[in-house]
Formats: sequence, structure tokens, C-alpha cells
Amino acid sequence: MRRFGCTVRAFRMRAEYGVRMAVQEPITGFAVAVVREDGRWRCSSLDQGALAELDAAITELGKLRSTGAAFGLLAIDDEFFVIVRPSPRGPSLLLSDAAAALDYDIAADVLDVLRVDPPDEDDDAVWPEGDLEILSDLGLPGAELQVIVGEVELYPDEQLQMVAQRCGFAAEFAKILDEI
Repeated sequence: MRRFGCTVRAFRMRAEYGVRMAVQEPITGFAVAVVREDGRWRCSSLDQGALAELDAAITELGKLRSTGAAFGLLAIDDEFFVIVRPSPRGPSLLLSDAAAALDYDIAADVLDVLRVDPPDEDDDAVWPEGDLEILSDLGLPGAELQVIVGEVELYPDEQLQMVAQRCGFAAEFAKILDEI
């Protein structure tokens, strides 16, 4: 449940002098920019702010100068992932678990950009929202990405490693994960 523009999971409440105060919990995970230029893949880390705000991720990815494909892979709190692919028409997005929008601002922002209502709080099903064909031109058809997203027993970093392997940048992705 979202209150005051914040998420319940992202904040813990504590009583102090009879007043309830919100203290922000840090978001863990990673944000990686992936660029393919001249047939070569390159991965670099994005600022941690990209994990909390979709606009920050889009802005950072927009700063990348590339004639080839450029996109971001965000793994948030071992809960879900987001793929962000900027374009002049606006970003293409994929959120691995729409229910994450109930607990995380960045997931709610993705649904907002997609103009999709968040699921009911009672709904505990896992389903993606967004463009499953987001990486189809890079060798990962939507049907295969759907299978990866459906592997709910895997952590988001493991799912994104499968994405990297299928697209052909697994070694570069593993190297950047070792660095961060």
C-alpha cells in the first residue's frame, strides 16, 4: 500500500514521542547499462539512484552515446527486475512482476508510464507488464523472455543472467556483476 508517495515495504515506521516517522530503507540490487556497438557488447554500472527512480534510470541511459542498441537491466531487492530501453518515442519497458508496484515506487512508475493499473493487494500472482519483445531484435524473442520471467524460483539477477546469455553478452555481464 502506497502512502504519501512512499511504499510500505520501502519504509519502516517507528514511534518517537508519540509521532510515527518514516525512515527510508536502502534499496539493494544493481543497475547495469548494456550497449552493443560495432558488433561488440559493453556493460557498465549505473548510479544506485536508478534503482529507486525510473526517471533516473532513463536519464542515465539517455546519456549513453551509442549508434547501436542501448538498454538498462535493473535488479531490485532480489524481488523483481526492470528492463529499460530508451528511444526517441519514449522508453520501452518491461517489469518482471506487476505486483511489485504495490511495494516499490520504481515499479509503480513503470506501470504509470505503461498506463497500466496496479494489481489488487489481494492478488499474489506474478506476471510481467510491458514489452516482452523489448530485446527481440537482439536475439531474445518475447516468448523466450516470457519463459525467463516465469522462472519465479530464480532471483532477478539469475533471470537477467539468462537474458544476457541468450542475447550474447553473458561474459561482459558477469564481469560487471563481479565488479559491483
